[in-house]
Amino acid sequence: MIINSILSFEFPPINELLRWKDVVPGLNKVGLIAIAAALIGTLLFLSAARKDPKVAPKGTRNLAEVSVEFIENNIIMQTMGRDGLGWTPFLLTLFLFVYLCNMPGIIPFIQMPATARMAIPMFLAVLVWVVFNVQGIKHQGFFGYFKSVLFPPGVPKALYILVTPIEFISTLIVRPFSLAVRLFANMLAGHLLLVIFALLSEAMFQARDKILIPIGVLPFFMLVFLTGFEVLVAFLQAYIFTILAAVILPARYIQNTKNK
Repeated sequence: MIINSILSFEFPPINELLRWKDVVPGLNKVGLIAIAAALIGTLLFLSAARKDPKVAPKGTRNLAEVSVEFIENNIIMQTMGRDGLGWTPFLLTLFLFVYLCNMPGIIPFIQMPATARMAIPMFLAVLVWVVFNVQGIKHQGFFGYFKSVLFPPGVPKALYILVTPIEFISTLIVRPFSLAVRLFANMLAGHLLLVIFALLSEAMFQARDKILIPIGVLPFFMLVFLTGFEVLVAFLQAYIFTILAAVILPARYIQNTKNK
């Protein structure tokens, strides 16, 4: 009987876990999470901006200032240095949006991070890719920029036949794809693990064989542990995505400044 109960457990099709029905044509719950993340981040800083700067920060202003200091001290100063502080608004927006899209993965009845769908990570990665390429072209000129990318200085000319295709593929094709896949894969894996242990716990607690009910404590314990772990993962993945973007963004500008 126990074996029959275990064998009768059916995991739902992956498509049911990842594809949410449209709330309105062309917009599903993942899209709503992304919109909510953008609105929450915007309202946070609009509320903080209304506070009197002469008064000791508290509430939303305190949270906003802590967020800015975190981006400046732990991301920008660690990768770009003081010259990169101008990137604070962009990187802060990127971090908050990714973090707020990650967090719904642990919220009951939602339990789906928007970043577990490839569209949002790819959009953000392409945005970073466009920004760093535009900056490179802006500071070095169109031909100067692509010359520095495809024909790195200091490389023996005989090696360009090997180096140039590698630089073209890695810089202009692989970089945004790898940035997106890293975020997408980690958030999707966490989402699937939570679903697996939640369904397994439910199946054990509702089993006809009473002996399986105490055993259900084990997957439930793992569910609680993984939920707490996903809180850390949501923050960590937002941090990693942002710091990798910071590593990419200043490269062309610094190179151009040194040449001058």
